[in-house]
Amino acid sequence: MSQEELQPKWYVVHTYSGYENKVKTDLEKTIKNRELEDFFFDIIVPMEEQIEIKDGQRKTNLKKVFPGYVLIKMIVTEKTWYIVRNTRGVTGFVGSGTDPIPLTDAEIRSMGFEQVQVNVDYNVNDTVRIMEGALANFTGTVTEINKEKHKVKVLVSMFGRETPVELEFSQVQKI
Repeated sequence: MSQEELQPKWYVVHTYSGYENKVKTDLEKTIKNRELEDFFFDIIVPMEEQIEIKDGQRKTNLKKVFPGYVLIKMIVTEKTWYIVRNTRGVTGFVGSGTDPIPLTDAEIRSMGFEQVQVNVDYNVNDTVRIMEGALANFTGTVTEINKEKHKVKVLVSMFGRETPVELEFSQVQKI
């Protein structure tokens, strides 16, 4: 496989209407069971808030932006293609014939669901302070930075033991 083919891209998968969340859940389970997390980066059923006023009551509903479609950020291989294609409720990839066609950067930006690449000011082995969450004010050492998933692994010393913790980029700050 070329370097280009190993880059994750966004693909659109067509599902039976009403099966979008089930496809997402089933796919996440299969990915975990088969240990394919390195090939799948995100699965989204795009939703938007819709405000409805009924009988003088303001009600907010979540509505699917693209009913019948699930967006998946993945690396397509024979195996990953097969797994998605054979998930219950999936009718196929959007594309020409057997080739799934990835969304273009422009299409992704216009949908506004992918976060922009974030650059962090800390590196592996740097000491950071946790700014929020259950471990706020703890300090630890960065062991891994995953720019793709916007996560950072920090080794925190708790009760005399080093404990690895996975956090969002925004939850830590370099000391």
